[in-house]
Amino acid sequence: MPGQTGWDVEGSQAKLRIAVLLPCYDEEAAIGQTVAGFRAALPQATIYVYDNNSSDGTREIAAAAGAVVRAERMQGKGHVVRRMFADVEADIYIMADGDATYDAAAAPELVAKLLDEQLDMVVGARRSEVEDAYRRGHRLGNHILTGLLANLFGRTFSDILSGYRVFSRRFVKSFPALSRGFEIETEISVHALELAMPVAEVVTAYASRPEGSHSKLSTYRDGWRIVRTIGHLFRIERPVLFYGGFGIFLALLAFILAIPLVITFAETGEVPRLPTAILVTGMMVVAFMSFMCGLILDTVVRGRREVRRLAYLAFPAPDPARFEGI
Repeated sequence: MPGQTGWDVEGSQAKLRIAVLLPCYDEEAAIGQTVAGFRAALPQATIYVYDNNSSDGTREIAAAAGAVVRAERMQGKGHVVRRMFADVEADIYIMADGDATYDAAAAPELVAKLLDEQLDMVVGARRSEVEDAYRRGHRLGNHILTGLLANLFGRTFSDILSGYRVFSRRFVKSFPALSRGFEIETEISVHALELAMPVAEVVTAYASRPEGSHSKLSTYRDGWRIVRTIGHLFRIERPVLFYGGFGIFLALLAFILAIPLVITFAETGEVPRLPTAILVTGMMVVAFMSFMCGLILDTVVRGRREVRRLAYLAFPAPDPARFEGI
């Protein structure tokens, strides 16, 4: 109930449509354990396993464990998330990986926080007691990328790469999901920040993979893709800073190159280095055009953001009172 400590998820599940979404690729060693964990934590939830071209027994094991198994043929986690968000109808969505690393027992707490505080997303920030569970390169990369996102967008989460998240219906149905791979978590985080959605984090346990299960992540390849995604989103969402910053850089460089020319002209009345003068003039023109492009695109972005905000507001907030008596 609103105002009480915690929402009784287990006692209210029949009144809520809760969907657990598990994107999978060759996870036969872990998917059965993952489905069983969420089945125990949320007995009335519908568990969906979206298979992404697995070549092992992932589909059969997931179906035997009681999950609804579906397929997405376009390779990449971003494609799977886009398909899941489009196809599944629910009031609360829980997204996790099918590798049994996330703490399924924490799901009721995450759902309770989302409902109690009427949030649109709760992130399960990872805390690992096992060194092998969270590789040092991934941990360092996460800190670097989190800091980069904070510097570019002004605020962030402590774990932007966590795949353990709980969403409201209005978040899921207003999220465009344009990414193709593991950078989807970054896009989700930026979407929430740009629309100023009410969000929160809850620290959850993070375990090592079961024996026989192997990670599909590449520290450097996927890290570079995430950096590119952050840069791409910064260019799109902050055009004044992106193009204006480039314009200021060119203007300062042109100013430095022009100082000797101005001094020489003041002393002799001549411009002996004509190519440099032409270069400086061209750089200033490009700098002005870059800054104006930023201003024009900022107006376009503002209009797009208003449209996304209206699409987001078309769905009701995750208010627990709406589900009473259902």
